[in-house]
Amino acid sequence: MREIVLDTETTGLDPLAGHRIIEIGAIELVNHVPTNRTFHQYLNPDMAIEAEATAVHGITNEHLKDKPRFDQIVEELIEFLGDARLIIHNADFDVGFLNAEFARIGFPTLPPTRATCTVKLARRKYPGSPASLDALCRRFAIDNSARTLHGALLDAQLLAECYLEMMGGRQPTLVLAAERAAAAHATTATLVARPPRPHAPSAEELEAHAALLATLKDPVWLS
Repeated sequence: MREIVLDTETTGLDPLAGHRIIEIGAIELVNHVPTNRTFHQYLNPDMAIEAEATAVHGITNEHLKDKPRFDQIVEELIEFLGDARLIIHNADFDVGFLNAEFARIGFPTLPPTRATCTVKLARRKYPGSPASLDALCRRFAIDNSARTLHGALLDAQLLAECYLEMMGGRQPTLVLAAERAAAAHATTATLVARPPRPHAPSAEELEAHAALLATLKDPVWLS
């Protein structure tokens, strides 16, 4: 089972108002285990980034002026995504921006059903609790101290850890295998061979047995 944990940073909040993607970060999971394959790209949006957005992610137009445009990396992105399920925090936001970029250059858009929204997943699993990425990191004791600003690749990496916890624990198959191996090793290491027990009676035991029989009337053992 292949999944892609994905995050974007943008020039603003509304793709319908013309705002653009300026950073994409994605992490590959196979059977809920990270493969170390990633996709990361900054993009030149050909428009001014809103000050409120820069305050969130710290990215400026000066930083992006020599970066490629979306149409120059789209094929590489599509190849990386393949047909994998997408795992996205607030999926409606990121899928909306991706689809606006795809539509702008005449590429097929992503069906909304292809994405699992981890905000909705967290609210179902922990009703009444905060569902932000920072809140999930606190819940699962995941170190997010490097997240002084939002960043697509860092946020995708943190989200991948949170998602795996929500699905039952980070790398559950590997952890279970390790625990079984450790238990088997511990059992083997503590086994101690017991010395054989002698079964033939000693001379003293035979003498005591004969004395006991002498006190009995017609003991069957003497028949």
